[in-house]
Amino acid sequence: MSNHQTSWVCVFKTNRHFEAEAAKGHLEAEGIPCVLLNKQDSSYMAFGYVELHVPLDNKQQAELLLKDNFKEEL
Repeated sequence: MSNHQTSWVCVFKTNRHFEAEAAKGHLEAEGIPCVLLNKQDSSYMAFGYVELHVPLDNKQQAELLLKDNFKEEL
């Protein structure tokens, strides 16, 4: 049994869920594993962000793939 744990980092965040889903699909199409973390308030979707996380080893590649197609909302 392996004790290897993957460190995940945020490479993209937005307050538009559909945009986060599109970015996730783009990375998955390139073979990069990723997960969405929805940090939006469940009552009022205007507060908070949806974050896209990838394994630390894939951070640089993911950022390059997202750079021209998706703009973060900070």
